[in-house]
Amino acid sequence: MRLKTRGGLEGQVEAPVNVARATPRRRPSNVLLWFGVAYLVLLAVVAVVGPFWPYHYLDDQAGRPLEGASAQHWMGTDLQGRDVFARVAFGARMSLLVGLTVMAISLTAGIFMGSLSVYAPKWIRIPVMRLTDGMFAFPDILLAILIIGIWGMGVTPVIVALSITAWPGIARLTMTQIASLKDREFVVAAKAMGASTFYLVVRHVLPQLWGVLLAVAMVDLAATILAESTLSFLGIGIQPPTPSWGSMINDARDYLNSNPMLIFWPCLVLSLTIFALNFVGDGIRAMLDPRSR
Repeated sequence: MRLKTRGGLEGQVEAPVNVARATPRRRPSNVLLWFGVAYLVLLAVVAVVGPFWPYHYLDDQAGRPLEGASAQHWMGTDLQGRDVFARVAFGARMSLLVGLTVMAISLTAGIFMGSLSVYAPKWIRIPVMRLTDGMFAFPDILLAILIIGIWGMGVTPVIVALSITAWPGIARLTMTQIASLKDREFVVAAKAMGASTFYLVVRHVLPQLWGVLLAVAMVDLAATILAESTLSFLGIGIQPPTPSWGSMINDARDYLNSNPMLIFWPCLVLSLTIFALNFVGDGIRAMLDPRSR
């Protein structure tokens, strides 16, 4: 661009550079994502090894009652002299077992029901949609308490109750995503070539959803673990002598003033697990979101 000064001289001035456009957009930080992944890997290792090392989680002769944290007992001992670290580790095993089983069941049922809500005939599609909508009318924890009250207490009733309350959300998400994809060009082209509905869903539609479903499953897994701990805290979940984070928190309430570390460790591990799963779910969502690239 040329400018003429008052003296008649001409000079060339460069056009201003748009700094915002010239600077490349940075991708969001993955620090929290990798923290969550590292913590979950460590938790899985502890859940496998910890219940039997250095002490058995049911051994009431591991030490004196209510000992503090030491080199021998990393998290101290409980009222019966059992090693708290071993019991927290077994609580992690139970929480991961219940959470992963519930997620597997709810994902299977949710994907199946969500697919039926889009591709099934009308006389099947409408009742399935109404059933899914009706499930949202019941509070999850109250419905789980009702199912456990009818069935009985234990690990299996807890898994069944939490699975029944978890699948409607997956079904609603799957139905919405499939409805947005069924008229896309690649799906229409495959259908025009004679592909069956089952082949369309399995080969062309569901592969587009695994990233979203995985991100949602991480958040739902955190909610499931919290729900299992809540049921155990109320005394209707996993029953003694099998340790659970919720039951450990409930047992330690009476010693909140005299021995606060007894309630601190299961609360800390439960909170970190919930945070880590949410960090991983949010990180997966951010990686799949085109606007964050």
